[in-house]
Amino acid sequence: MTAVTVDELLTRELRDDRTALVDATGREFDHHWLCTTSWKAGNFLRHSGVRKGVTVGIVGENPLALLAFFGTAMLEGTARFEPPTDLTDEDGFRALVAPVDDLEAGTYDLPRGAQRVGYGSKPNEPDIHHFDAGVWSENPSFPPLDIDPETAILTDGDRTISHEQALEAASELIDEYDIEAGDRVVVREPLSDPRAVIAGVLTPLLAEGVIVLADEETTTKQGVYAVSSESAPEPNRIELDDVSLS
Repeated sequence: MTAVTVDELLTRELRDDRTALVDATGREFDHHWLCTTSWKAGNFLRHSGVRKGVTVGIVGENPLALLAFFGTAMLEGTARFEPPTDLTDEDGFRALVAPVDDLEAGTYDLPRGAQRVGYGSKPNEPDIHHFDAGVWSENPSFPPLDIDPETAILTDGDRTISHEQALEAASELIDEYDIEAGDRVVVREPLSDPRAVIAGVLTPLLAEGVIVLADEETTTKQGVYAVSSESAPEPNRIELDDVSLS
């Protein structure tokens, strides 16, 4: 598959029943679910002011966190996984998607006007938008998109990466490692590093492979490739230094 912006990986024509994502519990999600629910996530996040030029913090490495990432990308926002807890001075920071328990505990300090979007348990505080409930009730369609490939999609606070840079790096990994359709790529590095998002999320999506989310307790072989800078049970390993962002 070829693509220059991430929304091109989630089009209506690509919806089918092949597995696209496996979470840390082993639950599988097909590509039809990934596309449709990413559109719903984008529609929901739009209500929280997510748009081009703003940053969205995302806490967690699970299917809901990935939906927030894809929804943000389709709205031309910039995702920052695992942001710092003090965000009060972050210009352009618009929303934080995080577990409800973290938000209600006051773990994060946000800039004035930034929205709190919680997933997991139903929030008790009225100003926390419930991501789970909101996404499932949204319209399962999305307006046609025309995203400039140079639009920022990822940041770690120091560097910002565009759709084009991210997908070019993903394409290079596919060629270098001969990643094929159906191959499972296991994410064993934190998504706070944009290179892990590119190698572990965008690369298998572009290759029509399978994104596999692992946690610290997942120590058995889960796929064909591991995104890891240390030894892993998978037979092939993609190191973060192999992700070219030049």
